[in-house]
Amino acid sequence: MGRHPVSTDYYKALAGQATASRQQSCPIGTTVRPTPILLRSGTPSTRWGRSTRWGVGRSSNRLARLLMRFLILSDIHGNLEALDAVLEAAPSASFDSVLVLGDLVGYGANPNEVIDRIFDLKPTVMIRGNHDRVASDLGSTEGFNGLAADAIRWTRKTLTTINRARLAKLPKGPVVVNREIEVCHGTPFDEDHYLTNERDAILALQVSKHQICLFGHTHLPVALEHNGGNLRIASQDFGETPTKTPSQNPIKIIPGLRYLLNPGSVGQPRDGDSRAAYATLDSEAENEFVFKRVSYPISAAQQKILNAGLPEQLATRLAIGR
Repeated sequence: MGRHPVSTDYYKALAGQATASRQQSCPIGTTVRPTPILLRSGTPSTRWGRSTRWGVGRSSNRLARLLMRFLILSDIHGNLEALDAVLEAAPSASFDSVLVLGDLVGYGANPNEVIDRIFDLKPTVMIRGNHDRVASDLGSTEGFNGLAADAIRWTRKTLTTINRARLAKLPKGPVVVNREIEVCHGTPFDEDHYLTNERDAILALQVSKHQICLFGHTHLPVALEHNGGNLRIASQDFGETPTKTPSQNPIKIIPGLRYLLNPGSVGQPRDGDSRAAYATLDSEAENEFVFKRVSYPISAAQQKILNAGLPEQLATRLAIGR
């Protein structure tokens, strides 16, 4: 794991991917290895405290433990095959708490099944994403690209009454997990904003009041670290060839530094790696944040998308991780 100053070229590349995700055409080209990033600043507490929960969750006694193991999921987007693979790779005995950063639905063909699976996990904190909000009729498709709009209209028709109500009740981020952690979907200052440049990162840190801010929305696994003056990138090597064993390169959460951490997307990765992405944060392992990947039956997810009459491009992009 190397740490490098944040470069303009990096942010241009990240902004380009985020822009492409909002366009109707998905970029197809050479596979690019993901480059998670890191940020540093402040003098936060290093002791883990009691969690502020959303709705349902694990027992208060368990949440009060000073040592916690978090499973972090984001941007599942109705991809049941990807979610099931992640949950198989991360059995319940391996974590104490689940944090869900939004976008349970959209794009994929199994919105109801994904919602049911996630609610069965009884997440400690779960927030909405932009697709969840629009699918539950709390917003319009204005600003969505053609593919996303088509998919969300299909999702609206497919959702059960119960699951539509579940999505509608999800809170808007940021939401506090404990004294060290908060979660949001896009950024702490705007749930729909894509964090794609240094200015966004600095503003997010100014708005955030905690050492660690977990976010999603870009579908890119990144870790930004800030030491009060400098932004740094923590490079993440996922390997040249995807394998069934997810790569694990721990990032130490260092006292006195602050972090913006994105676990990547479970259901629609966009970093050139088609495997489902998720992360863990383990204070029992010396405060380590770990990016993880797991293979899943992409062809099965693709066939479901086609059978549902959703746009073909939503199926083809899964195989290239774009």
